[in-house]
Amino acid sequence: MAAFEYTALDAGGRERRGVLEGDTARQVRQLLREQALLPVTVAEVAQREAKRSRARFTLRRGISASDLALLTRQLATLARAGIPLEEALLAVSQQTETPRIQAIVSGVRARVLEGRTLADGLAAFPQAFPEIYRATVSAGEQSGRLDGVLERLADYTENRQLLQSRVRNALVYPVLLSVVSLAIVSLLLGYVVPEVVNVFKAGKQQLPLLTRSLIAISDGFRHWWWLIFGLAALAFYGFRRWLKDPAARRRWHRFQLELPLLGRVVRGVNAASFARTLSILTASAVPVLDALRISGEVVSSLPMRDAVAEAAAKVREGAPIARSLGASKLFPPMLIHLIASGETSGELESMLERAAANQEREMDGIVNTAVNILGPVMILVMGGFVLLIVLALLLPIFQLNQLVR
Repeated sequence: MAAFEYTALDAGGRERRGVLEGDTARQVRQLLREQALLPVTVAEVAQREAKRSRARFTLRRGISASDLALLTRQLATLARAGIPLEEALLAVSQQTETPRIQAIVSGVRARVLEGRTLADGLAAFPQAFPEIYRATVSAGEQSGRLDGVLERLADYTENRQLLQSRVRNALVYPVLLSVVSLAIVSLLLGYVVPEVVNVFKAGKQQLPLLTRSLIAISDGFRHWWWLIFGLAALAFYGFRRWLKDPAARRRWHRFQLELPLLGRVVRGVNAASFARTLSILTASAVPVLDALRISGEVVSSLPMRDAVAEAAAKVREGAPIARSLGASKLFPPMLIHLIASGETSGELESMLERAAANQEREMDGIVNTAVNILGPVMILVMGGFVLLIVLALLLPIFQLNQLVR
């Protein structure tokens, strides 16, 4: 049995969409006809999601962190209440208002009804459920503690969604302020300055250097704005193409880590994600080497990901995790010390949770401080540009007043 997404027409010609379970697409079409619906398209959910994941240009390759967090919390709550897994999946699919998530959960449920494990059902939708999610569920099923593992997964997905939301919200104000500042300066250079400067040109007087420079910039912007924006777009496209090369992307990430403030933020965010992921995997009884491999994949910085891979190789040879990670000098010392303490005391899981919470608090403080500083700095920079434009326009007036006297 599988889940099929369908599009059908009712007796009034209105389009209906939904999900039905069946053995074949032909059976689903027959079920639709029995409901007085004319089937237009019928496609298996897993096959359609696989095509979406292979598509080069798509905006729906995965599901959002907030949707995954909500789905996991609902499933964990139902599992904790002792409801059978297939009924819990049915309830979650009926609860969601997003058709795509409903289709994915129905596809997972169809595989569970076939006798497969929940991890196997999730594996059919890798674009929706990352490897850490599937590995944790698999470990929970093998240990017989699926409800507790789902609770940890729910906490994990909610924490990640919260962290992403905080970062996005912190970037909204600086980005909006930058866009508004650029728009104001462009408006002044493209429309206001030329109108005022025409008055000075009519007087045929020698204009100050600042005014002449402003006129040149304004004329260049008015006549060559298309070239300026074209070169900027071309540079952005070239940079994106350059980053597709793994060696170039690795050099770029290494350069980011060497910057004073940005390097600390990148290092802290990746260290927090690594510690949080490793914590939930070790708590779910995932083997250490598999946990290190999966935790390394959530690290976005390639040098730090390479450091995790090298540490995993050393751990395979019998070395401690803390010493293996500390050899790269890329992870924060606090994280290394807490991992070492957890290995010594046998409380690695709790120490990893403490390390992740510590890194997340530190990153919150750094991001909030940076945003609080960046706002006034952007206002000062914008005020400086406006001041230069105003001075360039006022200097000829002052010069004219002196000539009149």
